Amino acid sequence: MKSGFIGIIGRPNVGKSTLLNQMIGEKVAITTNKPQTTRNSIRGIYTRMPEGSDEGCQMVFIDTPGVHKGRNKLGEAMTEMATGTLKEVDAVIFIVDSYSEKGGDRYVFDLVKETEAPKILVINKIDIMEPEEYLKIFNFYDSKGVFDEIYGASALTGKNVPDIMECIESMLGEGPQFFPEDMITDYPERFLVTEIVREKMLLYLDEEVPHGVAVEIESYEETPKITRIGCVIFCEKKSHKGIIIGRQGKKLKGIGKAAREELEALLGTKIYLELWVKVRENWRDSDRALLEFGYKEREQ
Repeated sequence: MKSGFIGIIGRPNVGKSTLLNQMIGEKVAITTNKPQTTRNSIRGIYTRMPEGSDEGCQMVFIDTPGVHKGRNKLGEAMTEMATGTLKEVDAVIFIVDSYSEKGGDRYVFDLVKETEAPKILVINKIDIMEPEEYLKIFNFYDSKGVFDEIYGASALTGKNVPDIMECIESMLGEGPQFFPEDMITDYPERFLVTEIVREKMLLYLDEEVPHGVAVEIESYEETPKITRIGCVIFCEKKSHKGIIIGRQGKKLKGIGKAAREELEALLGTKIYLELWVKVRENWRDSDRALLEFGYKEREQ
């Protein structure tokens, strides 16, 4: 049995969560076309266990928040979470979608370079990339002599993702089966609920508003026929509260309907979802709020 933990790292909006979902074969991380969608380190579990054999493989992927220069304490906590992951994994996937010798890619590259684990570079979005651009990116990183393997891929369509999976498996050593065979994430259903609600807000709302929201479950009641969930959406400004609710509550109803439909498909049960909006000014710069919302760990 082979097993190991694999960190997925890169700057915001390069397709880390999309690649994770593609490798797992299920949606375990929310995805939007907006940067900084992922705020926590999301673990996705892939298990290949041939029938009648104990020579399978379990890969535990850790999708990290996009590494960026934080403009508030939330941003700083997200970057610390991502960089801390590199110290604990058996292999690293560094994702890029463009060529740059400075900025976010350079910062992440310098972090990856210092890790001792095997390293894979994934040049993402080749389905919309010109061959000349791909070759430029490939040659730039290949010349650094840092990566064990380099792949061009499309996380969206799945192109070359199976090859990346085979490569990762070849890098892992023998180890235990950490999770049950049918488990695809170790995060509880309540966490998935808050993430789905937040994803719909990112899709429904424009500009800065969705980045200033946090979602917290206030009630969660399961019965044989229906699961009743109450969520509080915290925003930073009174003006944002009005935008989230919308005229006659239509915006909030749309967010709730979209979230409910996806949750019913994900959890396999009928959902009654109720959403409230409250103002908590400047929560992204509050250590206490970051602890309460799970974006920061308590110091030992």
